[in-house]
Amino acid sequence: MPPRKVPTARQRRLGAELRKIREHSGLTLIQAATELGTDRTTMSNIESGRFGVSSERVRTWAAHYGCPDAEYVGALAGMAEERGKGWWEDYRGELSAGLLDLSEMEHHSAALRVVQIMHMPGLLQTEYYARAVFSVAVPPLSDTDLRRRLSHRLKRRDVLDRPKAPSCTFLIHEAALRMVFGSRAIARSQLTHLLEESERDNVSVRVVPFAIGGFPNAGSSTLYAYGAVPQLDTVQTDTPHGPAFLDAETRLSNYRAVLDRTEERSLDAGQSRDFIHEIAQQV
Repeated sequence: MPPRKVPTARQRRLGAELRKIREHSGLTLIQAATELGTDRTTMSNIESGRFGVSSERVRTWAAHYGCPDAEYVGALAGMAEERGKGWWEDYRGELSAGLLDLSEMEHHSAALRVVQIMHMPGLLQTEYYARAVFSVAVPPLSDTDLRRRLSHRLKRRDVLDRPKAPSCTFLIHEAALRMVFGSRAIARSQLTHLLEESERDNVSVRVVPFAIGGFPNAGSSTLYAYGAVPQLDTVQTDTPHGPAFLDAETRLSNYRAVLDRTEERSLDAGQSRDFIHEIAQQV
């Protein structure tokens, strides 16, 4: 099997989880390869995500390592069964790998919880609002790059329409609601769209008003993606160079606490809709 040139974040995650199970069993890479009847190089490539692995092999290795969590092993086997290219692969070579990894993560998530401070959540942006946001990028995007970024941003929204769409909670700070990108007409249209999207069964929009004062991690936006099992959760944060992905157990625990505390201080769904409607009238 030829190695992958650039494994996706999800492929690397599967390999990392297999390495974690092996290490918890107390086996070195050489010991595990010897006992499983394979070679060290193959195992190393699988654990780095450079080689694919079958669901049967995942279950065999997990059993050999003595992993007792059947649900976790089943989720890993499910990841191994994923075949074919997702829609985001159409942008491979045209957009950064981080943006494609973000799309893949959203696609496979069981649920999403998002905190946005200065922008509307990407999954809830209108075309004109997204275009206005991209128009202030530094360095400026070319017309071609702008079309690609916009096309990708709008395609991401389809995750909300799929048959088993993830349950999504969007915690949006008042600053994002009042920030005007493009024009006041675009801002009003975006707020109207936000109200419409909040009526979806799988979408909850909660406003974090200025009046509550400070709250945890107030300086950055966060996306928490819930996996098939808690061990496969992922946090995505924005950096000046693109999306960053975190999955260390302590980081996940801390971000869950941040989101819990932020949500506790937000307005409920009904109050949030009233708040958004009032701001839309003021814009």
